[in-house]
Amino acid sequence: MQVENPPTAKPYDKPEGERRGLVIVNTGDGKGKSTAAFGLALRAHGRGKAVKIYQFMKVPTARFGEHRMFEQIGIPIEGLGDGFSWKSQDLERSAGLAREGWQRARAAILSGELFLVVLDEITYPLIYGWLPLDDVLQTLRERPRDVHVALTGRRAPAELIDLADTVTEMQMVKHAFKAGVPAQRGIED
Repeated sequence: MQVENPPTAKPYDKPEGERRGLVIVNTGDGKGKSTAAFGLALRAHGRGKAVKIYQFMKVPTARFGEHRMFEQIGIPIEGLGDGFSWKSQDLERSAGLAREGWQRARAAILSGELFLVVLDEITYPLIYGWLPLDDVLQTLRERPRDVHVALTGRRAPAELIDLADTVTEMQMVKHAFKAGVPAQRGIED
């Protein structure tokens, strides 16, 4: 490791633009996409802002660590799906759940009542063809000016990346799962 001196001058100029709602995309093959979006939700909630999280692949009865914590602190989180596609007994039903869930999330975005809407794992129903990309993009364009939307999932469509204000690609460098370590409560769930 090379040691360096800390900067002594501000490394950027303050932007001159107007504050507005952002479209934020967390994508890539690495871990941390949902976790980063949940961090935004915590930050907004800590500032007294209205937040809602929609999880497109989680079942409504999911009780992972994030569900337990968000319930304790009062951030609504809603599972819209029926789990991983490879566990589905009926992929048409899974697609229908995604479409129904999208209508609820879309209404929440367009209502203007929320500061931040998280669309966790929305890229999967998009790339499976369960949701029309054009409708999602149009909703993001038409949302009220001050509404922020964070979208997560692997392989975000290029059109979504083009529309977004901020895009972060999580890159897997190394993962314990690949070394044979199973998922662990409190880390993966």
